[in-house]
Amino acid sequence: MRYSRVPTDEPLAIHEEDEMAGAPNAWSAGTLSVGDRSYATHELAAVEREGLGTLSRLPRSIRVLLENLLRNEDGATVTREDVAALAAWRADGKNEREIAFRPARVLLQDFTGVPAVVDLAAMRDAMSDLGGDPNRINPLVPVDLVIDHSVQVDVFGTPTALARNAEIEFERNRERYEFLRWGQSAFEGFRVVPPSTGIVHQVNLEYLAPVVFSEVRDSFLWPVLKDPLWCTLISFVLNTAAYTTEIFRGAIEAIPYGEVEAAKACGMS
Repeated sequence: MRYSRVPTDEPLAIHEEDEMAGAPNAWSAGTLSVGDRSYATHELAAVEREGLGTLSRLPRSIRVLLENLLRNEDGATVTREDVAALAAWRADGKNEREIAFRPARVLLQDFTGVPAVVDLAAMRDAMSDLGGDPNRINPLVPVDLVIDHSVQVDVFGTPTALARNAEIEFERNRERYEFLRWGQSAFEGFRVVPPSTGIVHQVNLEYLAPVVFSEVRDSFLWPVLKDPLWCTLISFVLNTAAYTTEIFRGAIEAIPYGEVEAAKACGMS
């Protein structure tokens, strides 16, 4: 599966290649037509109809995660057993099965984000050495990397201090920024926010985070439809910084994770 960005006035485009995730399943509730587009929907009530649990007893946060599983249930990466386990969620913490949810996007800051891009570059080198196409190596979900930890205060007390400190930062770490610029142009679905823009949480809240994501899944997976089908999903963000949960204020589900978990979400498992 590979993701690519389309013009800013359009949702994120998805190109399904080998995986069947997102194909119609037992939880599909048909389509919702808005303008000239058809949006797929998945119905939480189907969980009750299947006898897997009672929605009214579940906290809203668990229902949001449950919807994520319904949309991605494919019998392989997300199974009916995963859905059943979450539908039977216990408030006492005695839940033995992990939640196989898929984030809509990953948000990185530079301490953990730059090594992740290095890993992607190394994977491309390995693919090339094996005789494959290195361009096939891309993040599995959209990734935003915000450089907010690097700038030092060399100049202060003047109106041009911010601009001058940014200039010094680019001079001091020129090789890093040349590498990240290459990464932004080389990898699909990967954006870099330069230093002196703001702290990662502020930038995410004000500029990056959409409340609702849209994906387009082509007619290979939806053979009954002549036109591509758009799927809407609640914006899940996986982040390597602890304070990103402030994005809850924007009705966006945010989960702080470590670099290893974020790398897995990007496809570097």
